[in-house]
Amino acid sequence: MGRSYRQLSLEERCTIAQRRTARQSIRQIAAALDRAPSSIARELKRNRGRTVDYKPGFASEQAKARRWRGSKLLRNLALQAIVLERLRRGWSPQQVAGRLAREQGRTIISHESIYRFIAAQIARTKNYAWRLYLPRGKSKRGFRGRKGGSAVEHIKNRIPIAQRPAGAADRTRPGHWEADLMLFRTYGQAVLTLHERSSRALAIRRQPTKQAAPVAAAIKAMLAALPGKLRQTITFDNGTEFAYHDRLRQSLGLETFFCDPHAPWQKGGIENAIGRLRRVLPRKTDLATLTPAQIRQLARRYNHTPRKCLDFQTPAEVFLKALHFECDSTFPLARE
Repeated sequence: MGRSYRQLSLEERCTIAQRRTARQSIRQIAAALDRAPSSIARELKRNRGRTVDYKPGFASEQAKARRWRGSKLLRNLALQAIVLERLRRGWSPQQVAGRLAREQGRTIISHESIYRFIAAQIARTKNYAWRLYLPRGKSKRGFRGRKGGSAVEHIKNRIPIAQRPAGAADRTRPGHWEADLMLFRTYGQAVLTLHERSSRALAIRRQPTKQAAPVAAAIKAMLAALPGKLRQTITFDNGTEFAYHDRLRQSLGLETFFCDPHAPWQKGGIENAIGRLRRVLPRKTDLATLTPAQIRQLARRYNHTPRKCLDFQTPAEVFLKALHFECDSTFPLARE
């Protein structure tokens, strides 16, 4: 059975110094402290000063400095550069740590170490710009709940999510989608987002308005290139922008379903995707300043970011592998 070892306390070091001054031998000091003579000899050798004899306060500081090696990211500047570069892309610490482990075949650094490194830099430098490396840009850790919601609108021929096929819920089969509209501070600006549940792939498209007819037309255009088995269902919230969902049934054979009132979490995939997009497209963004190429770049960045739920593969990798799409497909994800 292995032996445990405990560090010398400051009180024990004071005793060593006193008995050392009294010219007691190492074995006498060890017996008084119920310690091994080798421990006392090592303490005197490693933690005494060069110009003065053994001092308890100095010895404690020396031992503490020897044990603390600092953050791994401070000791390994090459790893720090890799981590910070990926954080700048908008990856979370968990995505960075998971992807590094997948690439190297072993754990390189934990996401907790990355969070602590950022927190330590903020505390040490008082430079709160370090928080911008984190996905939500918070200088303090912890979840802060949000209040609010919207009234439920009655939609013609609305089918509740409870009637959605079981195959759409387990995320094992492709072809089940979720949709939502991102709104911005400037009135009339909106981005339509479509999320494929099994691969977590995302397609986005800027909308000229949030009116129901253009939204239905845009969804049809984005999904029309897919074979029928890859566009089986789509789930919405209860916003009036999806009031013309029947047109998708008629033109694409796409079954449409709606979340329960005040329960947007029932389409959690698209809600999560929008939360990630908000890191680079906050509500204050003026879409008029973005070109179509920049919008496509945002989708590309999202689809090429590794996800823990995909074993740190990217949505693009899973999408192209699982759905057997060629790179020249007409689907928006492949074009991006």
